[in-house]
Amino acid sequence: MKLSVEFPSVSYREGPAAVAALARAIERIGYDHIDIFDHVVMGVPIEGRPRGPYNAQMPILEALMALAYMAAVTTRVSLGTEVLVLPQRQPTLVAKQVSTLDTLSGGRVRLGVGVGWQESEYEALGETFADRGARMDEAIRLLRAYWTDAEVNLASAHYPTVSMAMEPKPPQGGRLPIWIGGGSEAAYRRVGRLGDGWRGTPSTRSTATRRWPGATRARSGSRAWWRRRPATRRARRSTPTTTRWWRAWPR
Repeated sequence: MKLSVEFPSVSYREGPAAVAALARAIERIGYDHIDIFDHVVMGVPIEGRPRGPYNAQMPILEALMALAYMAAVTTRVSLGTEVLVLPQRQPTLVAKQVSTLDTLSGGRVRLGVGVGWQESEYEALGETFADRGARMDEAIRLLRAYWTDAEVNLASAHYPTVSMAMEPKPPQGGRLPIWIGGGSEAAYRRVGRLGDGWRGTPSTRSTATRRWPGATRARSGSRAWWRRRPATRRARRSTPTTTRWWRAWPR
């Protein structure tokens, strides 16, 4: 079993040196993985917009930039997102960003992706919300192609790609693990078809336990993710910083 720490963005309040020190401490203690939360912007509650689960003023560091900063001050611990809202980002750029992060970290990246829940965030980023599931599937295929193929051609409704190349490839290549978050039937099927792992939350794990066999049948035999990757569980370390974060910040 491997253990992961959910990195608290609020640690930035103690300065850049404190962010680096916390990342190094997580590695030194012996944890295996650092995950970081992703939202670019948060919608302020207004008439006609449902209130979300988080306070709109919650500080959230940009996930890939923060992981790059942590990669520079660590050497062993692996780095990931939980989860990057992939369909609201341009996937070719994400492929390049993640490839660069994997290259400069020495092959330590595990990408967690999800479709998200916040329509106003999609609107702020100029992306459509209703078709995010279909675009998620196409984006994952495009990421894998850029990380694997010398020349990328993808017949895609949303991201058609003709004779393009991207270098350098990540050290992990097309095997760079993509873990998929979500608690819907569509998310479970996506894990089986396209993912290397599933990112659950306390509210989705019990549901997935009942439904998991149907979700994984789409990915056959030896390609099932739990046979390819070591089991990983996420654990929050109760350092003073994270304790203040989880107890004090309104969610």
